[in-house]
Amino acid sequence: MNGLTIGSVYAIIALGYTMVYGILELINFAHGEIYMLGAYLGIIFLGIFTAMGLTASNLPLALLLTIILSTVFCAAYGVTMEKVAYKPLRNAPRLSPLISAIGVSIFLQNYVMLTQGATDKVFPLSFGESHLRFLNVEITQLQAIITIISALLMFGLHLFIKKTLVGKAMRATAQDKTMASLVGINIDNVIAITFVIGSGLAAVAGVMVAAYYGLVNYSIGYIAGIKAFTAAVLGGIGSVPGAMLGGIILGVVESLGAAYVSSEYKDAYAFIILLIILLIKPSGILGMTSEEKV
Repeated sequence: MNGLTIGSVYAIIALGYTMVYGILELINFAHGEIYMLGAYLGIIFLGIFTAMGLTASNLPLALLLTIILSTVFCAAYGVTMEKVAYKPLRNAPRLSPLISAIGVSIFLQNYVMLTQGATDKVFPLSFGESHLRFLNVEITQLQAIITIISALLMFGLHLFIKKTLVGKAMRATAQDKTMASLVGINIDNVIAITFVIGSGLAAVAGVMVAAYYGLVNYSIGYIAGIKAFTAAVLGGIGSVPGAMLGGIILGVVESLGAAYVSSEYKDAYAFIILLIILLIKPSGILGMTSEEKV
């Protein structure tokens, strides 16, 4: 259950990586920092609601508003980042957007460190250790909530991409931007929507991780971003189901490795699995050709 819980979070963050890559063929290395911003915003908004007394009077509403506001703010950050750092470089050599993404990542880390301080921030709410029993397995209520929310988000995104007109436009843009524009699809809007969705999902992941661990700092986006990127590559970069599967596998392997082998090498297990998969199947578990992405 520990592995499924954290794997669900990796999967949600990985979706942002794989969607942006599917549309732009760009590795958005600043995506982990959007997740970090989501965690900080969750603490800020929940702290405000706690001071207002809303947490004590209506906790579910306070948590819902916290997630919604954090998602909206992070979506705005994501779109702004795309307009300022990526859109001007859309036709530049492929290395230029990558360097820009690393620059945005460093900027956001230092921005949060300077505005919020370098010390850890504590999530203003404790969920306790109350357990639920399911199929002879004991899980905490928070683990169950995180797993259910993650599953609903992943399923909802899958339906959105497969069934809606915007989702079809995203798939068309991923396959061929020129042809998509010729049939009337606004490429800029599709790219903006992609960043909105990816950043919003990262914000939800940030709030859930802040609640799960109880502490956040300005550097959490780096390691989480690297692991989520690993999950996206593991599942097949550019494949939405692949990102989901890769995140779950990564979390489970990491958790089982820490429990049964050694917790000192917890971060290494993910990369060992990645190397094995890429040696066997370089495109990832559910990797697709460029014509079939998303």
